[in-house]
Amino acid sequence: MNLSVGGLDLAVILVYLAGVVALGCYAGFVRRRGSGEGSHYFLAGNTLTWPVIGLAMFAANISTVHLVSLAEAAYKYGLVFGHFEWMAGFTLILLSLFFAPLYLRSKVPTLPDFLERRFNRQCRDLLAVVSLFSAIVIHIGIALYTAAFVLRGILGMHPGATLFGMDALMFFIIALGVLTGIYTMLGGLLAVVWTESIQTVLLLLGAIVITVVAWNRLGGWEVLVATLAAKAHPLAGTAKDIPATTGNFLNMARDASDLSGLPWYSVILGYPVLGIWYWCADQTIVQRVLAARDEKQARLGPLFCAFLKILPVFFFVLPGTICVALVQNNVFQGEGPATAADTYTFMITHLLPVGLKGLVTAAMLAAAMQTCSAALNSTATLFAYDIYKRWRPGTTDHRLVVIGKITTVVATVLAIAWSPLLSHYNTIYDGLVRLVSYVSPPITAVFLIGVFWRKASGKGAYITMTSGAVFGAAMFVLDFSGHGVKDFMLTAFGMFLVCSVVLVAASKAFPEPLKAEAEPLVWSRWNESFEGNAGGRGLADYRVLSVVVALTFVVLYALVW
Repeated sequence: MNLSVGGLDLAVILVYLAGVVALGCYAGFVRRRGSGEGSHYFLAGNTLTWPVIGLAMFAANISTVHLVSLAEAAYKYGLVFGHFEWMAGFTLILLSLFFAPLYLRSKVPTLPDFLERRFNRQCRDLLAVVSLFSAIVIHIGIALYTAAFVLRGILGMHPGATLFGMDALMFFIIALGVLTGIYTMLGGLLAVVWTESIQTVLLLLGAIVITVVAWNRLGGWEVLVATLAAKAHPLAGTAKDIPATTGNFLNMARDASDLSGLPWYSVILGYPVLGIWYWCADQTIVQRVLAARDEKQARLGPLFCAFLKILPVFFFVLPGTICVALVQNNVFQGEGPATAADTYTFMITHLLPVGLKGLVTAAMLAAAMQTCSAALNSTATLFAYDIYKRWRPGTTDHRLVVIGKITTVVATVLAIAWSPLLSHYNTIYDGLVRLVSYVSPPITAVFLIGVFWRKASGKGAYITMTSGAVFGAAMFVLDFSGHGVKDFMLTAFGMFLVCSVVLVAASKAFPEPLKAEAEPLVWSRWNESFEGNAGGRGLADYRVLSVVVALTFVVLYALVW
């Protein structure tokens, strides 16, 4: 094995892995000293404040997929995939203004529980199954595969290499999955948010280091602009999806002819469908809000996360574009990434000195492990509360925690088994957003219409979710077999429109009076959320902070549109 990192780098990586597992296990010891065993294990005793919520949401979202696949996408297409980061800011405002207060008032541990109170038990059961699928397949499986892929590359292993008699990629998937599963199982949500807070700092530090080093090697913004405008793409002609020129790489507004497949209108129409499900109705992300100390913390946490979402474009996407210019200027003496997928690994091994390679690699492992731990904890919560306790209502808190731990182990095994299948997609990020596009439309329609329209009925919601799930599953099978659509964002928007029509029509066909327990879960007016105690003045007022967040992203978009 021809190692691309030295002994000091390996020591940094091993120390990190040992430290984060130890911290997670210690969180389990602290949790056991608290009261309310179930609430402490699954919801950290409802003690989270807005800084922890914002950091934990950001950490649960950011994984090695972002570090690797955003750099890969930027190497091929420029900044356009940054839409998935900056558009998130607008959906996080929706979470803060309209969804978070309803979740806190309902005092539910899971979003399927919320859906039962708003509609019926059938909707809860169906959302629980879909949420389990998304946690294991989308969150855990993709994060493990990407981290293992990068670790294999950094250690200088070629595809097909073996380690301890096993395929190296599979060995790393199993090792990372087991380590993450151990501290998540023992520590619960408290272990997740503790480790996430540290891992997020390490993740950002590693990303900033490689961006600054690459930026200095290139020579700054003027050199970047001039180089991209004047020279051909380093991989031009090697594949049909590689553009010939890089002149528009710093522009995020693309037309339908762009090879990225992300024209501006598809992003504007399609992303809100994906984003509302992901940021406002996905258990893995929203569980941090459910664990908030009070409504003020639940509102401010997502807005803090929105500010953090400014960073990935500069530190996850831009480095891939800088790498293009570095190769174009022959900084690496004729070398460059063999494929776009190798971009981030290439930058680590060719730009960083000994020690920093280990730090950035540890940051990448942190990104994967924090996403996996978040999804494992939400999986345990979903199964314990929405499936097991659903059939055994008298289950004690202690028994629920045991069931949650067993679920963590099973989910880890399933994610490990699924992970290698991700090699099927052209890029990992492409596989990720395609899966989200097929899962999100019916859930987005039910949640969005359900909290604003009092006449949305339980039967209508169940029909919408069932038909949408069947349609989404069919699209997934077609896509996996190579017959999927090209513009998945417009497809998601079209599916959302169809699901919305089905929900309205079915609610009218099967009308139901609004249940008494659902009364506080529906806004009587769209602006009702802005009334009452704002929780503070200035930026402590969620209304003021929401406006600041929205204006910030509008200005950022104006600069790159």
